[in-house]
Amino acid sequence: MTRRSALVLGGGGVTGIAWEIGLLVGLAERGVDLSSADLVVGTSAGSVVAAHVTSGADLEERYAAQLAPPTEPAPRTGRRTLARVIAAGATGLVGSPRAARARIGRVALAAETVPEADRLAVIASRLTTTEWPERELLITAVDAETGEFRVFDRDAGVPLVGAVAASCAVPGTWPPVSALGRRWIDGGMRSLANADLAGGCDPVVVLAPAVDGVGPIQGVDVQVEGLRGRVEVVTADAAYRRAVGRHALDPARRAEAARLGRAQAGGVAARVGEVWRSSRPSSR
Repeated sequence: MTRRSALVLGGGGVTGIAWEIGLLVGLAERGVDLSSADLVVGTSAGSVVAAHVTSGADLEERYAAQLAPPTEPAPRTGRRTLARVIAAGATGLVGSPRAARARIGRVALAAETVPEADRLAVIASRLTTTEWPERELLITAVDAETGEFRVFDRDAGVPLVGAVAASCAVPGTWPPVSALGRRWIDGGMRSLANADLAGGCDPVVVLAPAVDGVGPIQGVDVQVEGLRGRVEVVTADAAYRRAVGRHALDPARRAEAARLGRAQAGGVAARVGEVWRSSRPSSR
């Protein structure tokens, strides 16, 4: 029986997008082409990269785009709004994670942000296509009112741009996105990578700038433990953490993040390649 491989791409802001693209390019130039995955899962920043991978975008070109001077301004999240988001998430330590996500969603719905249409335009400008790919692509989001976790695919009835924008809708920073008669926020509010969606696949490679869980956000390690196939997790190294710090949403740090991702590939290519090459090519 032919095994299905999976690539899981986690959240991490605009610098996370850049790091993941740099890492993918760096791995590919060392003979480890993760873009051949049968299933690609994208959460938040990872949803942008997942859309590139599954649409067959030239990742070298996408890498070059990360190095260009940014045209997007850094978001300005009010301290009071940020404090409310943190407080709502902290309550997830007690009780239902879904209820905690709903509390975060209420903060997001009440926050003053840029208009939703403006945000959709920014997301559309990041993508190389607005059409869902034929490849299996899963994009994650959370219902802002109920806290329910939702996975969008090409059959969900949500435009690709809307699905990616929803997955990237950082609460309190960007507006919740309207789709299917609901409002949606960042899929990273459930998990920074949602690696459990790759259950049944073998091998699985997870690229996640950050992996720790807090409040209602489940840690990547917990989800990976439930996967039965061969799994390799790559997270951002110390150089990236020093360069980005708490500024993952700052486009001015994007170029350095991309370079650091490409450089980090040199240190992880051997172990990622060993796992990835264990799979047999599958027919699509």
